[in-house]
This record gives sequence, structure tokens and C-alpha cells, in this order.
Amino acid sequence: MNTQTDSAADAAAHDPLHEQPLARVTRDDVEYVLLGTAHVSRVSVDAVKALVEQEPFDAIAIELCESRARGMRDPEAFAKMDLFQVIRTGKAGMVFASLALSSFQQRIAEQYGIEPGAEMKAAMHAADARGLPLWLVDREIGTTLNHAYRGVRFRDRMGIVGSLIASVFSSDEIDEAEIEKLKQGDILEGAFGEFARNSKPLYEALIGERDRFMAARLREESAQNSGAKKVLVVIGAGHLAGIERELGAQTEPPRTIIEPLAAKLPAPKWPKYLAIGVMLAIFAAIGFLFYRNATMGWHALRDWVIYTAVLSGIGAAVAGGHPLSVLTGAVMGPLKPLRPPGLSSGVFSGMVEAWLRKPRVADFQSLRKDLLHASGWWHNRVARTLLVFMLTNLGTIAGEYLAGIRIFSRLL
Repeated sequence: MNTQTDSAADAAAHDPLHEQPLARVTRDDVEYVLLGTAHVSRVSVDAVKALVEQEPFDAIAIELCESRARGMRDPEAFAKMDLFQVIRTGKAGMVFASLALSSFQQRIAEQYGIEPGAEMKAAMHAADARGLPLWLVDREIGTTLNHAYRGVRFRDRMGIVGSLIASVFSSDEIDEAEIEKLKQGDILEGAFGEFARNSKPLYEALIGERDRFMAARLREESAQNSGAKKVLVVIGAGHLAGIERELGAQTEPPRTIIEPLAAKLPAPKWPKYLAIGVMLAIFAAIGFLFYRNATMGWHALRDWVIYTAVLSGIGAAVAGGHPLSVLTGAVMGPLKPLRPPGLSSGVFSGMVEAWLRKPRVADFQSLRKDLLHASGWWHNRVARTLLVFMLTNLGTIAGEYLAGIRIFSRLL
């Protein structure tokens, strides 16, 4: 009797689906088989393969958006990026954030020999091999990052930026406890660490909104593909309960739910007005000092030029920029009142960097590997150009505020 019990226990232990998070939801005559996976677990890959082998499905849905799926299918997708155009159109910050997340994932892959997202690839391959429709139901990564950034308080945005920077430049190994949290959560949530878990607005953008979005997308795809009566849904374990709940609770038409969640949140206007107000106040102070005493006015104007030029140039130099990129940042820093709206000093220094040091094919090919180490951001021309853009802007901002403090002190 004990032998039979032991044999049954051994068989269960070797079953790829043993103790895997699994839920079944039937809605509108469609059965959704929800498999909760860990993005950093080989067991999840085996579970996907086993489920596809054991049950017949009419479609497979995965927790990926178009851009992330394209990146998985085409590892050289970054090589097709026009870096000059990215900077000119103001998308450099978003690309920087995407590379930071990629760096976090690659650190996990190198440290533990686990490929993040391997279970999604397994699902994609299974759909291709069986000729099944593949539904990409997650929200675009750029929109999710937009909601994460815009949806929190202004001071919390520094926490988001800090978390991303820490995930890029940290040389510490990711400990086992953090890996276990990733197995129960979400790779995006993991990249932001404890900050995401302690910030309700950030957690809502990364998890709650995507639960609603993915459930609505499943309903939408099912309505458009009437022949799909049984769908395998491969999602991170952290989304399993939320999507299961949303599939049962949603009453609105899918598009009514999807459209507001898919729209990017506009930038609040008050920071722009505040920046304009500060700039006007600084130059009003300079004008008043000229009125009071021409020498004091010239000294104030000199303060503005020196602080903004020097710190902008230092930012570009710290990023390892070409001397002409550094010079461009230094020249454009003081010219903020004359620059067209939306064109920061970092845009100009970044474009000069991309023009003078055009990324080579080898830079794109080694980009993912180079991002594993902080030094790689300076050695790789793609990453270094983005750093020139980011650090020049940071230097300019610091210079503006320090110059303002110095100029207002002259009024006293």
C-alpha cells in the first residue's frame, strides 16, 4: 500500500503540471484555460509544453504586446532602430527605460541560466507548430511605462527613475528571495523592486490595469474568432487571479475597457507652467539687476551662462560623449529661452553623438550583452548615445536651478 502511495506521489512530482497555477473560466461559450507561469522558471516552460500536448486548443493567448513579441521573435530588432530619429522625436527616454528593463532581465539570465520569457517563446512555438492563432493580449510596454510614470505623484516619479537606474548600474547579484518574488509576480513589477510593491498607483499601472486590459482583449479576440471555443492563456502567475476575476466580472463591451487603458496619459501641464514661471522669474531678476546696476546684471547673466553651460557639458562628458557632443551640450544649455519647445539640450548633444559616432552593427549585436554590466553602457555606442541625452538634460536642469539660486541671492 505504501509502495502504491509512493509511486503515485512520484508520478505527481514528475508531472509538469503538478502544483502549477491553473484556472479555468468559461464565458460566452468559450473556455479559457489560464496557466500562471513564472517568467524565470524552466518548470513553466515544461508546463506550457505539457498542457499543449495534453489538451486540444483552438487558440493560444500570451502575455505579450506587439513590440515585446517582435523583440522575442527577432533578437536583432534593436539593430533596425534609427537612433538619430529616436532622439529627434523625443523617444529616447522611453528607449532608455526599455533598455533598463532588458538589462534587468539579462542579469537574471546570466546569473541563474534562466531566459526570462522562455515560457512565452514556448507558447509561440507551439502555436506556430500547430497552426493555431496566436493572440497577443498584453498592453504595449510603452503605454504601461507611461501610465506607471504619469499615474504617480511627482515625487514618486523620482523613485521610478531611481529604481530603473539602480536596476541598470547595480553590480549586486539578484538574491534567491527576489527570484522567488518574481516567480509569483511580474517581470515589470520586479524591475522596480520594493518601490512597486509599496506604491499602490504604480502597482495598479503594472498589474491591475493590465489584468483588466488582458481580460478585455481575450473577450475581444474570442468575439472576432467565433471558432475558438477553447483558448490556452499563458500569463504570469501574478496576473492569474486578477484575470480570472475580470473575466467573470466584466460587463462592459471590450472596446469600452480597452480604449482608455490603451491611451497614453498626457503630461500634466503644471510642471511645464512651473518651469516657465521659474524661467521668467530668473530672467526678470536678471533684468531687475541690470536696472539696478549694470555690473550686477552682467554678473547675474554670467552666472546663468556658466552654471547651465558647465553642468550641461559635465553631464555629456560623464556619459562619455564626443568632445563636440560635450561642446554642443555646453552651448545649448544656456540657450533654453531660445530653443524650440520640446528640444532640450540633451536632444542636440545626443544627435551630435549619434552623428559623430554612428552605432556599428556590432554595437547593436552586442547591445543586450553589454547591458549586463554598468561599463557596457559607456562602451556600447547605442547605450552611450542615450546616456549622453539623459545626462546632458540632467546637467542642464541642475545648472538652471543652481543658477537661479545664485541670481536670486544677488537680489538680497
